[in-house]
Formats: sequence, structure tokens, C-alpha cells
Amino acid sequence: MSKTDSTDNVIVKDAQAKPAILFAGHGSRDVDAVREFYQLAEHFQQRFPDRIVETGFLEFVRPVIGEAVEKLKAQGVSHIQAIPGMLMAGGHAKNDIPSELNALQQQHNVNIEYGSELGVNAKMVQAAQDRIMEGEQVLKDQIGESYKREETLLVVVGRGASDADANSNICKITRILEEGMGFGWATTCYSGVTTPLVPDCLNRAHGLGFKQVIVFPYFLFTGRLVKKIYSWVDDYAAAHPEVAVVKAPYLNDHPKVIDTFVEKLQEIEEGSPNMNCQLCQYRVQIVGAEHKVGLAQQGHHHHVQGIGTDADHDHSHSHDHGHSHDHGHSHDEQA
Repeated sequence: MSKTDSTDNVIVKDAQAKPAILFAGHGSRDVDAVREFYQLAEHFQQRFPDRIVETGFLEFVRPVIGEAVEKLKAQGVSHIQAIPGMLMAGGHAKNDIPSELNALQQQHNVNIEYGSELGVNAKMVQAAQDRIMEGEQVLKDQIGESYKREETLLVVVGRGASDADANSNICKITRILEEGMGFGWATTCYSGVTTPLVPDCLNRAHGLGFKQVIVFPYFLFTGRLVKKIYSWVDDYAAAHPEVAVVKAPYLNDHPKVIDTFVEKLQEIEEGSPNMNCQLCQYRVQIVGAEHKVGLAQQGHHHHVQGIGTDADHDHSHSHDHGHSHDHGHSHDEQA
């Protein structure tokens, strides 16, 4: 055996001695979104060179979560720490992913510990601040010395869900950014499922009279939704040439985002990976969602698991069925 072979065996043995990491993403039909997710996962893995890390997706992209668990099992893994690649605790993080992990844990006789979503986190807000400031620099380049932050409207766009708790967290982030950065005004809107949608929000906010607007998608990755948001912003800018409008970049693999994922892994190891159960619509009666208390935890993505991205086949139709499931998403999420 060569010295290199011996070293490689030691690394494998050390990796198997520690829990493996499963990075669980939503998945997207958009190849750019999938590429960015893998890029973020790679940067996360660089923080843990002595750990086995696999990526699995809830829908569209392979490997699906079950296949990722099978790959880990084949490498001799018996203990997995799973982190949801989700911004907020909507139906995917609260219901779909854990229901799959529960079944896989029994099927493969492995111990799977589940972490929490990124949530309202100081590091995430710092990452958002940096992305907004990148957009702000574009605005400064456009209008020059006349730019004033206190005369600028900030529009934060969330994904949108039928889970009011998840939606309210976007509002909280908006408020922190507005006060912390000193914008003249800030408002929150969504790309789908709930209201206000981006076009309505921009039209209503236009009445406030701001001549400088920064629109920031609070999204991890690009995809159909981010591209739709930017298209709506372009429509607004074309309709109001007197307003300087800038599209700030989304979060992507900002170092603070990676830091937050690392923090979520540490929470698993410390035994405290708790979501906000005080306002979970599956546990307590939330106004407007009383019927969801006590619903069985089960996945809703079997019909789109691993079916591929737009690059894999030419769709003759869209999987955006024009509805959302009870747990609060449409299949355009991160799409």
C-alpha cells in the first residue's frame, strides 16, 4: 500500500467516525438555480473537510433526498445530520423534508438528526445588507451625488407561502433593514401564494413619491421566481422613467449565509435545532389556519421527485398548476 493510499484510508475512516452531513435543497427546474445550490453546498463542504457531505433535493433534481441517504448508507454511514437549505420554516422545512427523513430513517436503519431553517438570523440580515448595498452602489452610479438613502424606498421580496409565520419573518427582516440602514421607507411583498405581489406592491408604493427604489429579492438562489421578480421590476421602471429603480442581487453564497448554515449544524450537535414552534400552524391555532392543527406529517412531492430540470427535457407544459398545496407552496418555489 502506498503512503497516499494509507492517508486516504485514514481520512475515510475519520469521516465515517463523524456524522455525515446531508444538505437538503428544494430543487428547481432552472439549471442556473441548481448550479448555484451546488456552488453553495461546495463552499459549505469546504468548512468540513473531514466530514462526508451529500446533497439531496425535494423535487425536480437528482439525487432526490432518498437517493442521497442511500449514497451515504453505501459509504458506511449510520449517523446523518440533515440541514434544510431553506430560508424560512414553511411547509417544506416543517413538513415535507422531515416526513421523508422519518421514513428514510426507518427504511435504512440510520440515525438522522434534522436541523432548522436559516430563519431570522443576524448573519442573514448582514448578508442582506451587503447585497442591498451592492444594489445601492449601482443606484449611486446612476444618479451621482444626489443619492440619499433617507430618500430611497427599499422593497424586500419574499418567496411567499400560505404559512403566515414564514411570511411575517420576511416583514421582520424588512423592518430590521429599514431601521438599521436608515431608508426613507421600506415595504415587503412576495413572488407568489400570498399578497401583495410585486407589481401591486410597486404600484401602491409609487404613491409615496419616492424617486429612488431598490428592490431586493430575499432569495437564496436565482430561478424562475427571481427572474420573474426582475421582469416585474423592469416593467415598473419602464412605466415610470422618472424613478431610478435598481435590482439588488439575491443572497446566493454570501459568506454570512455559509456561516449561518454552519451555525445550524452546530445547533444540531448541541441538541437545540428548534424551529419556531410557538407559531407553527401544525401545532397551535393560527388565525385563518385553524384546520391545519394536527395534520399528519407527510410529503407532497412524489409526482415531481427527480423529474429533471428544463435542460433535461423540453416541457410542453409547466408544473405551476395554478394552485398551492395545503402546506403552503406552489411548485415554482426556488424554481
